[in-house]
Order: sequence, then C-alpha cells, then structure tokens
Amino acid sequence: MKLSVIVTTYNRPDALKKVLDGLIHQTRRPDEIIIADDGSGEETAAMVAPYLARKDIRILHVWQEDDGFRLSRSRNKAILASSGDYIVIMDGDCIPESRFIEDHEALAEEGCFFQGKRVLVNEPVEKPFVFSHINSVARLLWYALTGKISNFHHIFRIGFFPSYRTTKLSGVRGCNTGFFRKDLFAVNGYNQEITGWGREDSEIVIRLYNYGLKRKENPFRAICYHLWHPENSRNNLHKNDEIMEDTRTVGGYTCRLGLEQLGNIRIAGNEKGCNT
Repeated sequence: MKLSVIVTTYNRPDALKKVLDGLIHQTRRPDEIIIADDGSGEETAAMVAPYLARKDIRILHVWQEDDGFRLSRSRNKAILASSGDYIVIMDGDCIPESRFIEDHEALAEEGCFFQGKRVLVNEPVEKPFVFSHINSVARLLWYALTGKISNFHHIFRIGFFPSYRTTKLSGVRGCNTGFFRKDLFAVNGYNQEITGWGREDSEIVIRLYNYGLKRKENPFRAICYHLWHPENSRNNLHKNDEIMEDTRTVGGYTCRLGLEQLGNIRIAGNEKGCNT
C-alpha cells in the first residue's frame, strides 16, 4: 500500500523541521511527504529547500497565499497533490514516534478511518524537545514526573493492545488521523467554508460517519508528540460551529466546497513544490 503523509504548517519552521526529521527516521518511511503550507514566509521556504532536494524520498511543498486561516483548503490542495492509497494527516508541530507510520499502516482498515493519540509537550521543554527524546523512556518518564509532558500514558507502546471502534465525536484530533484516499474523495475532502480555527476536523468526521465509516483508535500505537504553542484566535468559531451543526442536521456526507471544487493541482516541473 502506498502511504502519503500530509503535514500542515504556518510560519513555524523550527517545529516543522523536527516533524520532517521524525518522518524521515521512521521504521517504515512514508512513500511521500506533502507539506501543506497555509501561506508561510521565506523562512519556512529556506528551511524546507534541502528536504525538497532529497533523492531518497519524495517531498512536496504545497503552498498557498496567506489569506487568513484556511487549513481546510490547504489540506485539500495537499490531498490533490498526493498519490497514496492511504493518507496520514498530521500537524507541523506533532513529532511522530519512530513506529508512527508502521503503526498507521498496520491499523488501517476498510470501513474505518484511524484516530491517533498525542502526548502534549508543555512549554518548558517545547524548544529543546526533538525526535531523539522520544526514544528515551527514561527521559520521557522524567518529563512526565516533572510535569513537562501531559497525556504521558501514551508513551508506553503496547503492541498487542486491541483497537476499538466508535462513532462518537468527542476526542477528534485532526493532528493525527489516517484515511483511505477513496474515502476522502467520497466525502469531497475538508469543508473549505470553514475558515479560522476550529471544527474542520469534527465536521469531516460527521460526514465520514454519515458515509458509513467508523472511527478506529488505539491508545498505545501511532503516537505523536504535540509541541506547545500559544492558542489560536477563536474569532470564527461561532460560524464554524454553525456549519458543523448544519452538517449534523442535514445528514449528508459531501460538502459544497471541497476537493472537487479545487480542481487539479499543478506540480512544479521538478515535482518538488507547488503553489497556487
């Protein structure tokens, strides 16, 4: 199975570098990495450039103009630029555990999308925290005991622990999710009517449930480490709540403004980047 990873980012190149390094050093590398960039500046472009030049893994930088918080559109553009049968979507401040991709692939199941878990890396260690720290159980335990990480029960990898399925909405976290490509296209991807922070992840989950899928979870596999950051503005949250509730009430599984409405995404000639 060909597996793509989409990493969303906006003007946080230091965190994005840590995520890319984590993805490159996986036990099972993704077949391609798509950076979904919601309008970052030159600092991010300069940091990403050496990764785009790599010959051992396909990495694309899908950039769009900075016109406010347009995460849904950015993700949809990256989905269109990807080629995997299975797509893992994660945030550009979530460092993957070394078996993150291996686990996502093993846990992929027809009729489901997968919801991964996250350990929260708190502000005191956000800047020094890097991928290698995840491989040190002693360090992680010390961080947990001193309050530097939260949700620390996820650090214990229990490979035999059974997964479970649900159709609940609580606990949805778009920073670590896996989908079959065909399912994302069936529901027309993320709803681009949702702008500003919040609810794009819950809204697509409602539509996936309406389409007939279940959410699959496992608390001890496919774990990422979410770096602390200041809260985003919630200015558009009320409007986004209304869109989400409308989706729940209507009961359909597609959206009016999604993948189909974006059309084809043109990849640059070297296939190492693309933009609007």
